[in-house]
Amino acid sequence: MAGSWFHADVDERRAFTRRAWAAAILAILLLLVVVARVAQLQVHKHQHFSTLSQDNRVRLEPLPPVRGLIYDSHGVPLATNEPSFTLTLTPYKVKNAEALFAELAAIVPIAEADLKRYERLRRQGSPYQAIPLRLHLTEVEIARLYLEGHRFPAMDIRTDLLRIYPQGPLTGHVLGYVGRIDEDELKRIDQGAYRGTDFIGKTGLEKAYEAVLHGQVGYRQVEVNAKGRVLRTLESQPPVPGKDLRLHLDIRLQRDAAAALGQRRGAVAALDPRTGGVLALVSNPGFDPNPFVEGIGTQEYAALRDDPDVPLFDRALRGQYPPGSTIKPFIALAGLESGVITPRQAKHCSGAYQLPGQSHRYRDWRKGGHGSVDLRRSIVESCDVYYYDLAHDLGIDRLGDFLGKFHFGSKTGVDLAGELGGLLPSREWKQRVRNQAWYPGETLIVGIGQGAFLATPLQLAAATAALANGGRYLEPRVAKSMEAGADQPEAIPAPGRPLGLDPSHLEDVVQAMIQVVESPRGTAKRIRSPAYRIAGKTGTAQVFTVGQKETYKEKQVAERKRDHALFIAFAPVEDPRIALAVVVENGGHGGAVAAPVARAVLDSYLLGTGPAGELSEPGEEEAEDGD
Repeated sequence: MAGSWFHADVDERRAFTRRAWAAAILAILLLLVVVARVAQLQVHKHQHFSTLSQDNRVRLEPLPPVRGLIYDSHGVPLATNEPSFTLTLTPYKVKNAEALFAELAAIVPIAEADLKRYERLRRQGSPYQAIPLRLHLTEVEIARLYLEGHRFPAMDIRTDLLRIYPQGPLTGHVLGYVGRIDEDELKRIDQGAYRGTDFIGKTGLEKAYEAVLHGQVGYRQVEVNAKGRVLRTLESQPPVPGKDLRLHLDIRLQRDAAAALGQRRGAVAALDPRTGGVLALVSNPGFDPNPFVEGIGTQEYAALRDDPDVPLFDRALRGQYPPGSTIKPFIALAGLESGVITPRQAKHCSGAYQLPGQSHRYRDWRKGGHGSVDLRRSIVESCDVYYYDLAHDLGIDRLGDFLGKFHFGSKTGVDLAGELGGLLPSREWKQRVRNQAWYPGETLIVGIGQGAFLATPLQLAAATAALANGGRYLEPRVAKSMEAGADQPEAIPAPGRPLGLDPSHLEDVVQAMIQVVESPRGTAKRIRSPAYRIAGKTGTAQVFTVGQKETYKEKQVAERKRDHALFIAFAPVEDPRIALAVVVENGGHGGAVAAPVARAVLDSYLLGTGPAGELSEPGEEEAEDGD
């Protein structure tokens, strides 16, 4: 019995010993795990956790730059920045978005459009980036949100500088607008340069001068408490504001040009022929760019998009129209420069022109013809037959080469985004686009500015300015200078080049353009001014082709299928200060409709008077004057 007790005691001690060793080994293993983990945290991941710890109390915040302002030539503000208060949410702090929206909506009104914009921007941006929920908070709304702010850690109230366009539709096309950076733009831009910035130039001058207007982002390193409140600033680098732009644009002239067009669809492009500066650039109807800054509503945008008058379309910069008879001074100059004609050389106009060996008759606007016509009379009375014959003698190759010097068929180089270059037909173009050969009859049509020939109002104005300044082509410039604070303005020159024209040939053409206005037989005789002399040329551009045996009767044609009315001019003749082009869509005769618009613009700029009033419909007598 004693032996049994002894053996049991030994077994028990052995079991205890085994358990003790097991416990010791387990404890050692656990200790080793702890040591390894500590080593990993303290040694291998020291930098990582040190950074996280630092970020818990130190934060780097971007300081967005103030966008540069835009002024007209007289210092009138055209684009400004005004304070605006915005309710923002930081997505990663939002636990239950639906519940949060409901709670916030009980404090301040939140529309469905606000929620849609927030969701769109949230998908585009970073979860750590504050996203606007409600814009343009009132003082009362701000007070309510501050009182309840402790309940919403994801919420913040941000003060932004909102872009404002005081002139509204008057400058919508030429200035363009800024808008929130979208996904495509986010991929293209330097994101570091736009930290803290939500807006970027979308169209017009705002887009073309984005690099100048935007400025450079700054930063500040701040110490924050556990709730993220800023305690103090540790270090800062102030942002560099964007430069201000001073324009050649005269807002008073812009307003008067728009008023002269009235309710008509069309465009006015006016330049200073001495500098290439854009004095006015009107596309009518226009649009208000202000709603586009924060994101225009769906219905509001649809109304603009679906408007049959297409107010969003920039007619001055992108409208491509047959130049009609406004091209004739340039064709005449091509004939003189090439030696194909002389100023006194006469051609007979019987009212129609036929190519050798062809039966097709290319009609003149005057049924009975003009009789014997020299260069001056061809421009004064706008004789089509003269230019059919001249174009045929020149040929499309020489014609195209010469007109190309005036940037017909190519962009003017204006400092605006979105310009189109028109179309100057050629053999190469027709073969490439239509896979067809060029026919002689097409050259004739180019000679009167019809057919496939297309030009923008700005192209016509720039080419006219080259006639006015003695034969130097200047690329149009809207911006005159860049200004940074009290620094000296940095001029923005207009590149130019001489066209190498014979002064005597240019003088012959200009004298003819003067008689377009001053001669009793001139197609623009109704706009003659007693105060200054005008050199001009009327034009009428067909919207659709009239058959060989058909007669165009304006009153029997639907309004949107009527001819376009055009006019180019410069003044004063002795010392030109302004050159312009006017296009009135479906306006009819250039002399009756477009020329009075030009006269109102010239009076505004040269005499300081406003527009003469609404345009009148051309009567039967006016229709007899052709272009």
